[in-house]
Amino acid sequence: MLVVMQSHATEEQVRDVCRKVETLGLRAHPIPGAQRTAIGITGNQGSVESGSLEEMPGVGEVIRVSKPYKLVSRDLKPDTTVVRFPNSHVTIGGKDIVVMAGPCSIESGEQALTVAEQVANAGAHFLRYSFQGLGEEGLKIMAEARDRFGLLIVTEAVDNESLDLVEEYADMIQIGARNMQNFSLLKRAGRARKPVLLKRGMSATLEELLMAAEYVMSEGNYNVVLCERGVRTFADHTRNTLDLSLIPAVQRLSHLPILVDPSHGTGKRNKVLPMARAAVAVGADGLIVEVHHDPDHALSDGPQSIVPEQFATLMSEVTQIAAVLRRGVTAPVYPSAAWTGQGSSRRAIAR
Repeated sequence: MLVVMQSHATEEQVRDVCRKVETLGLRAHPIPGAQRTAIGITGNQGSVESGSLEEMPGVGEVIRVSKPYKLVSRDLKPDTTVVRFPNSHVTIGGKDIVVMAGPCSIESGEQALTVAEQVANAGAHFLRYSFQGLGEEGLKIMAEARDRFGLLIVTEAVDNESLDLVEEYADMIQIGARNMQNFSLLKRAGRARKPVLLKRGMSATLEELLMAAEYVMSEGNYNVVLCERGVRTFADHTRNTLDLSLIPAVQRLSHLPILVDPSHGTGKRNKVLPMARAAVAVGADGLIVEVHHDPDHALSDGPQSIVPEQFATLMSEVTQIAAVLRRGVTAPVYPSAAWTGQGSSRRAIAR
């Protein structure tokens, strides 16, 4: 059930409705919109008597929702959610497109900082990598890259223990495809203070993806971003089949932003740029791309990693496509210093 407040409803009236919902043994989820606030109600096993809620001051209407997901639905929030990050102008879900880039794994400090500098110079907004590999040491290297190059950090939590570390170091928590229906992990992510990037499972339907997001939001974390990363099919010319038809389908049913991962979605370096262009053309809110300065010798996912020169081309091309759709690519944060690695030495170069 959804309680839609009147456009002139006060904050106190919203709180009164939430308190009333909680006295019924249910949970209230107030989500402000551009014009008015909607309150999602979860925890009910059957129908909820709406009469007492409809008569409360500030209430516009009470809507019964037949879909199994409620908090992620556009019925609750007609406006697309815009996820914001503290101390950064970068947003996800607004007019501008965001781009996340980086290696699959942190192999060394020199490798990570080299790639970070190159993707930052090309206009990336986030540095991405898989938590597995160097573990916490990798997270510390990522944090150093953020300080040096102004990149936000997104990395994967594979279990509750690693989520605690990711929450400490990263700006955004990624839940990978294999964990899309790990309900314990989803609920823990829902109690986190950081936005969540939720990847579609390898054989998940649209409804299953939205239900996974519902698990996160039901714990109180409303900053959720979806990601299409390809599904398993009978096709043998790609690692996965990138389902770009999911983008408009999600945008019709849900207010959550959605990104596309053309690296995992194809598994082929020569397919990443074409599918990235197509993703932006179909309306994705951003991209997450694997980039490695020496992919032929990468420890993991080398065949689907593009080199920095290709990433620079990608940024140029998607910027032009976005302009046709009256969108832009978020301006990057240009760092005050760049890093050049010579063996094990590090030195800052003033710009």
